[in-house]
Amino acid sequence: MEQTTADLIRSQLRRLRVAAGHTQEEFGKLVHYSGSMVSAVETGTRPYDRQLLARADEVLTSGGLLASLLRIAEREGQPSWFLPWLDAERQARQLRVFQPTLVPALLQTEGYARAVIRSDDLLSDEEVEQRVATRLDRQAILTQPDPPQLIAVVDEAILHRRDQRLQALMAHQIEHLIAAAERPNISVHVVPLSVGLHVGLYGSFSLARNVDGGWVASQETQLTASPTDNEANLATLLARWETVRNEALSRQQSVELLNEMVKSWP
Repeated sequence: MEQTTADLIRSQLRRLRVAAGHTQEEFGKLVHYSGSMVSAVETGTRPYDRQLLARADEVLTSGGLLASLLRIAEREGQPSWFLPWLDAERQARQLRVFQPTLVPALLQTEGYARAVIRSDDLLSDEEVEQRVATRLDRQAILTQPDPPQLIAVVDEAILHRRDQRLQALMAHQIEHLIAAAERPNISVHVVPLSVGLHVGLYGSFSLARNVDGGWVASQETQLTASPTDNEANLATLLARWETVRNEALSRQQSVELLNEMVKSWP
């Protein structure tokens, strides 16, 4: 994959640290992070955050370089609070995503993504198209050589969210889910409406497992999506993942349900 701004931020962090003559352990003490965390951020096995970059700019007297790169990344189509999760997503070997309200971003068609993003009437047409392009670019991780495994669990209610205007769009989106589920690195599971209330209805969440086997989690709200590797938070979300996954249909049953839905539409 081509280098992204996130890659550039990590490489510049390392370059500045080395130029200043600090080991990772020494630098970690200066910015109040562990040496192992600094190493993980520089190698991409852990996401960076705004606080770390701000402290690094100050300690390394970089003239605000890292903060400037972060602003460039924001202009590429994603708010700064979402960039650390995108970094974790790109480095992941396994991704687990639960969505009760929308098709997961990594599995959205261009038309569906545009309709979802355009629902925010605060965005200009240019901003909408920029975010659509960025969302589609994210999906490249699923078709790269040695892609991560993606297991997506969605609530059936998502698939019924349509009116006459959106019916063709949703039919195409469901066909796309069916095609995605046929790929060896992607599993799609549907929690049927018959399940009723379940713990996943508290909200969407995502889990990323990196090359070292560690997990990072994210819960996205309308204002923020901060990754966390806090053990207590991870334990809670991993337990909730098991719950919603157990409520969902099998991979084959889910594909059969998706096929039935498309065929039943006029």
